[in-house]
Amino acid sequence: MLAEPDNFVRLQTALAILQADRIAVPPFDQAALARGHAVHFRCRAPGVEGLRVDVMTRLRAMPEFMSLWGRRTMLVDGDGVEYHLLCIPDLVQAKKTQRSKDWPVIELLVTIHYREHAHAATDERVDFWLREARTPELLVELCRLFPTRAAELAADRTLIRLAREPSLSDLRAALDAEVRAEQARDRDYWEPLRHELEQFRREHRDR
Repeated sequence: MLAEPDNFVRLQTALAILQADRIAVPPFDQAALARGHAVHFRCRAPGVEGLRVDVMTRLRAMPEFMSLWGRRTMLVDGDGVEYHLLCIPDLVQAKKTQRSKDWPVIELLVTIHYREHAHAATDERVDFWLREARTPELLVELCRLFPTRAAELAADRTLIRLAREPSLSDLRAALDAEVRAEQARDRDYWEPLRHELEQFRREHRDR
């Protein structure tokens, strides 16, 4: 497990080098992180002034870190600096929140991923597109291009069945309902953590 005491100490050392100040509750401790809280910092060190650092060790409905790390996307800039990022399917899953602004981002991510990789459609990519497409038009196109896999996944996602017998208005309504259901799951996940945050704030004010 990477969220272990030795790594926590290393993280504290790195934040000290960055002169990172905690800017909100909760407290920066392993117990709060393990329960799913995010801890936010703002850096003051020269060269990174104003940089925000968010620390989390759990994400709702996401696998453990090593699974995410194994399928990460890596970018290298002109100076040879490596950037390790969530792969697009994992980023899409992470973006499924109660915030309305995240859902247009998901739509763009899936659409761009499809347009860039349609010429090299693997089973894994087709499954991702069929499970996560956010527009009626794209779903209909995918079901037309990949009818066998669409039929196999129809039991997992009702929208695929609708897209195979397309009514764009019905599909739009079903997509909206799907978003609302996912937002409700996110609210349910964060509700106890929000109550705990309020307790942290009260304790912080009392001190």
